[in-house]
Amino acid sequence: MTAARPAARGAASSHSRLRELADACRDLESTLRLGGGPDRIAKQHAQGKLTARERVAALKDLGSAFLEFGLLVAHDRYDGEAPAAGVVTGIIQVHGRECVVVANDATVKAGSWWPETIPKVLRAQECAMRCRIPIIYLVDSAGVNLPYQGGVFPGQYGAARIFYYNSLMRRYLRIPQIAAVMGQCVAGGAYLPALSDVILMVKGSSFMGLGGPNLVKGATGQSVDGETLGGATMHTTVSGVAHYAAENDEECLRMVRDQVARLAPPPRVAPHDPTAQPAVESTALYEILPSDHRMSYDVHELLKALLDDGTLDEFQPQLAREMLCGDARIEGIPVGVIANARGLIKGREGEKPRFGGIIYAESAEKVAFFIDRCDRQGIPLLFIQDVSGFMVGKEAEHEGIIRAGARWVEAMATATVPKVVLTVNHASGAGYYAMAGQGFDPDFILSWPTGRMAVMEGESAVAAVHGPALEAAKKSGTDPSPAVQAAIAEMREDYEHQLDARYAGARGYIDAIVYPEETRATLAMALRAAWQNPGPHLGPFVIPPFVGAAR
Repeated sequence: MTAARPAARGAASSHSRLRELADACRDLESTLRLGGGPDRIAKQHAQGKLTARERVAALKDLGSAFLEFGLLVAHDRYDGEAPAAGVVTGIIQVHGRECVVVANDATVKAGSWWPETIPKVLRAQECAMRCRIPIIYLVDSAGVNLPYQGGVFPGQYGAARIFYYNSLMRRYLRIPQIAAVMGQCVAGGAYLPALSDVILMVKGSSFMGLGGPNLVKGATGQSVDGETLGGATMHTTVSGVAHYAAENDEECLRMVRDQVARLAPPPRVAPHDPTAQPAVESTALYEILPSDHRMSYDVHELLKALLDDGTLDEFQPQLAREMLCGDARIEGIPVGVIANARGLIKGREGEKPRFGGIIYAESAEKVAFFIDRCDRQGIPLLFIQDVSGFMVGKEAEHEGIIRAGARWVEAMATATVPKVVLTVNHASGAGYYAMAGQGFDPDFILSWPTGRMAVMEGESAVAAVHGPALEAAKKSGTDPSPAVQAAIAEMREDYEHQLDARYAGARGYIDAIVYPEETRATLAMALRAAWQNPGPHLGPFVIPPFVGAAR
């Protein structure tokens, strides 16, 4: 979430893994925010236009935060030619109201659609549908990036899905959609504003049409200039497709803000306590996680920096202590917290110790009941992930770990309250799924730079794949063959690369990488947005029950 950045990066221990990874992520994000680079930014300014990020900054309330989605998407593809997949998306506040914003970045290949642009826009639309909050489109796109059309145009989740979501929001969900055409808007992309409630255009710099002048010339032989064919004046005085014409970008954005201001208030507003503070300064979080991701730490110390007064009213604190459940507040918003403890957890008298980060049958039953209770009481859920998976072995199977795990997964999957995920370290195996993994459509998925998402850690994968060869070499008193050693080294390298939070961000597995000093405010913003929909929060959207009832 973009806000004021800390003045000094290295003020605390230089050995903080979280701090080192945070610095690396910030450097990458700073580069990505330049879009197509200084020269293309200057070119856009020379045309009298603001860039996508300047438009978002002018649209949101002064001094308010921007919770950006998918900044890292596609950053490691196309030789770096598609920063942020050419589109800026996220949540902003307009007149104090949370809104989703989608802004094409014309400095990146004229704002054209890459294969990753489509799921990124869909994720933003799903956020608007899931939270029932307005969505604003700042359109400036040349349409499909033609060399990559195979990943953009066809398929169930191709570009057409954007217009399907437009239609559902407009007809059934009644989610306000405001479109400002501030540059090109050609071909099928023109349906995005056309399916919105309000269309604004900018005189002299915006164009909206199914075909541009060159295409029209080739297809029909007609010679026509862009303004006559699809400019702001034509569409607001002749075709009637657009509703308002602005003189420039700045006026257009002021008009968009006016449109938001006149909307009916949201049906539900989250409680808010601006005076609430955590018990520990957020900067302390940099030193809580150990330098080695395999080492233990006290999750209670982490929670002290995130929750109001650092207070967690634990649910069944003496049972299944490897899983923390409890009630808390974040900026006054009630939330049910589910978090993994790490380290060796002392059991009850006569019981073996348990491994933190591992889910046992008893802990699965405990969490499932807690989720059901929060769901009945309408309390949002916050999953703080540092999970390595479910317990395996004879004892676990005899205790019914499969049944207990399924009970947890069902409770989580069918809970109708908002679900927010924060990955702080490990997110492995079926434990990741149970902790509201992406496949279960949580409302928001956030990660610290230290997040490690994969089916298992690299060493575990090496043992699973190459264990027999290593064991045979050990028994024979020889080294593994060069081929086996090379394969092991390659597997370790691949896993370490894929376990990086930047890898997850590049593929849209998370919505955003957040930093310790902004985590609490980011969680509060996400909860405020999700709170506006009383539910159910199931999948990307739920059509109201009255639809089709008369047929």
